[in-house]
Amino acid sequence: MRERIISISHLNHYFGVGQLRRQVLFDINLKINAGEIIIMAGPSGSGKTTLLTLCGGLRSAQSGSLKVLGTEMCGASAKQLTLARRHHGYIFQAHNLHESLTALQNVKMGLELHAKYSVREMTDRSIKMLELVGLGDRVNYYPDNLSGGQKQRVAIARALVSQPKILLADEPTAALDKRSGRDVVNLMQKLAKEQGCTILLVTHDNRILDIADSIVYMEDGKLAPAPNLVKAT
Repeated sequence: MRERIISISHLNHYFGVGQLRRQVLFDINLKINAGEIIIMAGPSGSGKTTLLTLCGGLRSAQSGSLKVLGTEMCGASAKQLTLARRHHGYIFQAHNLHESLTALQNVKMGLELHAKYSVREMTDRSIKMLELVGLGDRVNYYPDNLSGGQKQRVAIARALVSQPKILLADEPTAALDKRSGRDVVNLMQKLAKEQGCTILLVTHDNRILDIADSIVYMEDGKLAPAPNLVKAT
């Protein structure tokens, strides 16, 4: 039996306070096992990114139960969230690279929270990761000198360089053309599978549904049956 990575039970979440308080997630129940690729689909504003950020420890869950790698995230303190994030890699639509840093320096940032690595080890691992994403000849390039697809490859390298147990991706292909988007998700799938990493990916891009082990559809803050979502072949 595979290890349970994420276990969500009766999860509810709210934004705002007082009269402005608004419920955005309603009674979410979801189980995700090690090594699975889960795609969350659904219309804008349906709660996909909110659920992703809760799973990633970017904010504390409020009501119900959300266990990630065995740690309860509901009501977690800022310190507990910080510790939990060390096991995660993140990729977003806007690659979020530091424009003043080279590709190598951006990837090294993915290791700076891990005290077990020396400066030499961080450099060596980062170079190897850039080679794996096909950018071995771009290690000293700044983001301004990279294409959109190359920037997203740097973001993938940064997310996976520490060999996280969970990779969280929010619309990673939205700013890319069809070919670059396909290359990016294929690369994510290949590297994450090699590392035994679980992927939780939010997307509107029906062209990449075929990489998923399963598809979770959200609407109005609730899990719902997927309306004729078809994996591309």
